[in-house]
Amino acid sequence: MIQLDSVSVHLPQGYLFKDITVQINSNDKIGLVGKNGAGKSTMLKLIAEHNKPTEGAIHKPKDCTIGFLTQDIVLDTSQSVFDYLVHSNKQLKTIKDRIDEINAALVTREDYESEGYLAMLDELNDLNHEFSVNEGFQWEEKVIGTLIGLGFKEKELQRSLSTFSGGWKMRAELARILVNQPDVILLDEPTNHLDIISINWLENYLKTYAGAVIVISHDRLFLDNVTKRTLEISGGKVLDFAFPYSKYKEVRAEELIRLSQAKKQQDKDIKHTEELINKFRAKKNKAAFAQSLIKKLEKTERIEVEDDSIPSMKIGFPLSVQPGKWVLELENMGKAFGDNRLFEGVNITVGRGEKIALLGANGTGKSTLLKRVMNELDGEGTVTYGHNVNIAYFAQDQAESLDKTLTVLETVDHVAKGEIRKSLRSVLGAFLFQGDDVDKKVSVLSGGERTRLALCQLLLSPSNFLILDEPTNHLDIQSKEVLKNALKSYEGTFVVVSHDREFLDGLTNRIWEIEDQNLRIHHFDVKEFLKRKSEQQQQMMKPAPKTTPKAEEKKESSKPALSYHEEKELKRKKNKLKNQVNKAEQEIERLEKEIAELDEIIANLNYDDKEKAESVLGKYHELKESYDQQMSLWEEATEGLIELE
Repeated sequence: MIQLDSVSVHLPQGYLFKDITVQINSNDKIGLVGKNGAGKSTMLKLIAEHNKPTEGAIHKPKDCTIGFLTQDIVLDTSQSVFDYLVHSNKQLKTIKDRIDEINAALVTREDYESEGYLAMLDELNDLNHEFSVNEGFQWEEKVIGTLIGLGFKEKELQRSLSTFSGGWKMRAELARILVNQPDVILLDEPTNHLDIISINWLENYLKTYAGAVIVISHDRLFLDNVTKRTLEISGGKVLDFAFPYSKYKEVRAEELIRLSQAKKQQDKDIKHTEELINKFRAKKNKAAFAQSLIKKLEKTERIEVEDDSIPSMKIGFPLSVQPGKWVLELENMGKAFGDNRLFEGVNITVGRGEKIALLGANGTGKSTLLKRVMNELDGEGTVTYGHNVNIAYFAQDQAESLDKTLTVLETVDHVAKGEIRKSLRSVLGAFLFQGDDVDKKVSVLSGGERTRLALCQLLLSPSNFLILDEPTNHLDIQSKEVLKNALKSYEGTFVVVSHDREFLDGLTNRIWEIEDQNLRIHHFDVKEFLKRKSEQQQQMMKPAPKTTPKAEEKKESSKPALSYHEEKELKRKKNKLKNQVNKAEQEIERLEKEIAELDEIIANLNYDDKEKAESVLGKYHELKESYDQQMSLWEEATEGLIELE
């Protein structure tokens, strides 16, 4: 469908990439990867025709449509979110406007037998058919479904785009691209401004998308689940792998081993050739031979190996001091900004050793809750720290607070204590600062490098309780793996906000979810949480049955009278269902009490006693499963009663 033919991009400092030839097919799902600065975003801009290649050409069909989500979007913010999407399909808008125009004209005309009137009726019929073929009658429903899937609430759809933050504007633009179903979708870091629920929705949407998708992302799980092919920009070339990201990494690692071995042999051969040249170039009878060796050496294509593997050093950050049994207590916590209530009535005790993921849609108050915990914001309720608690806090803008006059090594040297100071260079190496990198000034580091350094500094600071607000923002896949490994070995307690599912998977043992101004506690993993949220979302998006009171009356009145035996059978079925409802309600009430009692036990649970903790959590899971089963029975019986009545 799209052909990149010998494409090159030349910058003042040299070629970004050169002589690239790639074929993109109609249903390809491609992950575009490479080191920062390799040219990934530039490649998407070329395909979208935002930029032109220095050399070569890009061929595509004339009718090929492309949707491109960039990092620097420009929107018409004078419209509401809903209008921005509804009016974005020019073909449907043109047809709809003409249909409205004809309908308005037909109302005023009375020349029913004239050729002009009949011609308008024919045109209206053709337009309605075209509108139907292009799914125009489902257009508004698709718009609303896409916006809700990406996290917008129905009550927000008529709000002006100008009232939303940059992240929500990015969601609106993404929704506009998706709902118009272009032949090719180009996405540059689409998950950056999405919460964990919306990422899950987008992933499911793209997996079954009929067109081609090319995505740049630092979310490993997103790439694995969406893509089936990986293009890597490396050393100015494009390497093509018929695998999703994780499988590509395995194949690429094996290839790098072979390349490294080939490079060693090549270096050895080059050294030997250079020795021969130096030996024979001064001898008259060997000068021609030396010149042939020089030409051969000049023509040799040098093997280059780009290795992005993570250092295998296992880092352990010791606790500053051992805290008490509980480390944090929140009583009647709440926060509102004017009329905007974020949460209220939060009562939680955090036990020593808990690993907590704080989740929720954007704007529900996750960062605000953390700031209340740190007493950086006023609000309702009280915050109490446990005995010997030392908190280290990573805010979303933490990297900007680093002293830019210091070097990388000086930054961590100022906070590190104890034995670990002897191995600071190794620790920095594990955070991808190697060799001369440790002597760089903070002022010259990129955003991702500063974030890595701020996280390394945080973990080296004396603490036993970490609070991390979006620590994975601006981190590439390798850096996130380094951070995850460091947190896995951390012996203290932590609360982390992140929308990266792969990062959270296997890292936490409890989930806090902020929703509808409440904080709920879940004792299952991120995968189970997302599965349940996805099921809830699908249920909510099912269209409600469209019936009017008059229709119901007509339907009721048209029912034939029941015989004595039919009445008796109906009564029997109703009684049976009522008994099922009552029994389920009693069982649900009993289970709710037991779950509430167990919640209090879990809140003060000592996770150091693994056997007891596993037993308590196992019982909790059993109760939750029983509760879910009773709820299903209650729903089925209630629905059956409604149908009978």
